[in-house]
Amino acid sequence: MSKQEDTRDRVLDLIDSLQVGQAIPSERQLTQELGVSRLTVRAALDELVRDGYLDRRHGSGTYITEPKIAQPLTLTSFSDEMRRRGMVPGSRTLELTTTPAGARLGRRLMVSPAEPLVRIKRLRLADAQPMAMEVLHVPEALVPGLTKSDLENHSFYELLQERYSIVIASGTQTIEPTVTNEEESEVLGVPLHTPAFLFERTTVSESGRMVEFVRSIYRGDRYRLVADLVPQRSRNGRSAGVIGGKAVAKRERKGDHNRGAQTPHSSNRGNSRR
Repeated sequence: MSKQEDTRDRVLDLIDSLQVGQAIPSERQLTQELGVSRLTVRAALDELVRDGYLDRRHGSGTYITEPKIAQPLTLTSFSDEMRRRGMVPGSRTLELTTTPAGARLGRRLMVSPAEPLVRIKRLRLADAQPMAMEVLHVPEALVPGLTKSDLENHSFYELLQERYSIVIASGTQTIEPTVTNEEESEVLGVPLHTPAFLFERTTVSESGRMVEFVRSIYRGDRYRLVADLVPQRSRNGRSAGVIGGKAVAKRERKGDHNRGAQTPHSSNRGNSRR
């Protein structure tokens, strides 16, 4: 193990002994306490800042950040996931309107371009802290009478099941890195162009009907992605790949150079509630 790696591990031990928001000792103090050069300490701290454990504040010091939330690559509920981690989930409905599907969303939801969709913009919270902004589209015919207040601090999937007898059976989700735009930065309370994860998901009901298309921006400083990797056996008993989460390399489609690349994706299937 290199001196920098050892120093990083020792600073991580220090972080575990302190509270979120607390300042760590200065580089000079760490140099004396750990018995390494200031250059080694600075390189280790740079790495921990980059990985989201620490936050440097100019003229003030280096502080311990909120721990990142592990986001599993499964069809799981935001509300359930936050509760499982001992946090209080919440949501604030920023907008609810009705709009024609149009060609793109019509293809996504397998409806006519003229089909009315309910468009819902929500801020997702954990312990009253902004975590993600989502824009959800669902055919109006599936959710008649839906209002903004129905979605305040309420699971959309639970609402679908309890009021509309719609049970989500499966889904397909893509994930890619991005940065926040002006609106997302303002809603999430982060600087412009903060690293983030873009989630796009379509879900299908038990009856086989496309239910929703949702686009979510998750704060990159509060999330990390986790996948369970399990060997998948072929018929001859040999390992044939991995299930539980998969990454698909981006590639250009033949004859479609102007459109760009396909997105990496993971397909997630199973019962859940948003």
